[in-house]
Amino acid sequence: MGIDERLSKLAKTIGSDYYGVAELSPAKTEIVRQGGEELARYPFAISVGIALMHSIVDELPNRQNRAFSVEYKHHAYDVVNARLDEITSRISSAIQNEGYFALPVPASERYDSERICAVFSHKLAAHLAGLGWIGKSCLLVTPGSGPRVRWATVLTDAPLTPTGTPMEQRCGSCHECVDICPAKAFTGRSFTESEPREARFDARACEDYFSRMESEGKVSVCGLCLYACPHGKKAAKELHV
Repeated sequence: MGIDERLSKLAKTIGSDYYGVAELSPAKTEIVRQGGEELARYPFAISVGIALMHSIVDELPNRQNRAFSVEYKHHAYDVVNARLDEITSRISSAIQNEGYFALPVPASERYDSERICAVFSHKLAAHLAGLGWIGKSCLLVTPGSGPRVRWATVLTDAPLTPTGTPMEQRCGSCHECVDICPAKAFTGRSFTESEPREARFDARACEDYFSRMESEGKVSVCGLCLYACPHGKKAAKELHV
């Protein structure tokens, strides 16, 4: 059993619903811009994802109910992020035991408050690994779960085999995520590698919306773009067929 198979098997055994390997050279400029030269020295990224519970996502229109919003924030953010960090930590240890370097990137930790971004884009790694496409909501949309997945990444110099290539977007003319956004943060433009995130998404508008909720004593939960995506709704419906 080679290292690729061992790591994939480990990820699934310890709770990852999605696993992929991305070759990062096509995105080196963006990686340097977002996180610096130190991160760009890793040639590969392992992308792992955990599918969110449809029973929780489907209740997001009721997020004004405090009991629900607390439950969503706990299970869809705190618990899942902790599970992802456990998975990437254990994968990184396994890679180091094989004699290579590995850097687990936290599932959800902002490092730049001005640009409102993490040190590395988990969506980018998952996209390059062929696990989905970047939708008009700027979320990674998978064929099997829609955007109802949270992601984490391991950067490594282990000689891995990429699992796929970026998928073509399948959003078509759909604007469900754009129309439902209460912050009006999305422009509706389809993802294009040559365009900056700002062409599609106003992160500050989204941030300000959450800040207003907190100032009003509400739990800062939204996620309506997750809820509205037809690909996610289809996945939830098929679960009960």
